[in-house]
Amino acid sequence: MKIAVTGGKGGTGKSLVATSLAVEFAKNKKTALLDVDVECPNDHLLISVKRKKFTKIYQPIPKWDFDKCTKCGKCASVCKQNAIVFVKGKYPAFIKDICIGCKACLVTCPQDAISETKKEIGTLYTGKNYNVNLISGELKLGELASGEVVAAVRKHSEEINKKLKTEIVLIDSAAGIGCPVIASLVGTDYIVAVTEPTPSALHDLKRVLYLANHFQIKHGIVINKYNLAKKFCLKIEKFAKENHIAIIGKIPYKKDFVDATIKMKPVVEVNPTYQKLFQKIIKKILIEKYVSKTQKS
Repeated sequence: MKIAVTGGKGGTGKSLVATSLAVEFAKNKKTALLDVDVECPNDHLLISVKRKKFTKIYQPIPKWDFDKCTKCGKCASVCKQNAIVFVKGKYPAFIKDICIGCKACLVTCPQDAISETKKEIGTLYTGKNYNVNLISGELKLGELASGEVVAAVRKHSEEINKKLKTEIVLIDSAAGIGCPVIASLVGTDYIVAVTEPTPSALHDLKRVLYLANHFQIKHGIVINKYNLAKKFCLKIEKFAKENHIAIIGKIPYKKDFVDATIKMKPVVEVNPTYQKLFQKIIKKILIEKYVSKTQKS
């Protein structure tokens, strides 16, 4: 089963929820945690994993054969990233740092003067702690293709998880609703949408749930820090009820969560009383998924 943890707004506690669920799942099932917030991965810090480089991640980029190039400029006209600069009468200049590897120039060139090479855009790391197998992706500094790194991490993780015979895969996504998040959500069985009781968090929650509905993925809401604004928490619960979305968990704001981050330990290990809270969330995820399956059949 593949479970994505997302939420739209940054800072709502997605990584806290993802790591805590992974540690609890791992007590009974072979569990992998994918950290695909590739611009700022931090799950390894939250569960004290010393990461090891597994492989580098590459992206295809164009390469010109100027013996064939007729200086027509068609390659530059189709480049939406403006990675190809063309001045009439001169060969095109290529800025590889902003190329996203779409291959439009390669397909468009009438002289077949463009072939394919590659550049490094990120690194995949692995590690293990608390019986959780961590697979973490990290975008190379200065690169833009975060969505491609997420997709590559998920592709490599399929091979790793097959060897490990993984039963549960938790995917900790980035904030927002852009390409990296879409690459995180596609192909998952369930989405845990983490929010907090603030207007901006609810606004971004609605946007990410739009994606969940678009891809027809079953989902539920976890309200983090619910006790900081109980009145606004009721607004989120009202929204969920009106839209027939399950509230699968409510997490309080307490000092234990700060201590867990400082100690680089899961909160369920710092204070075992939270184990029941996350086990209840797991139970509701499995129930929601089972109900979804039976309704489809």
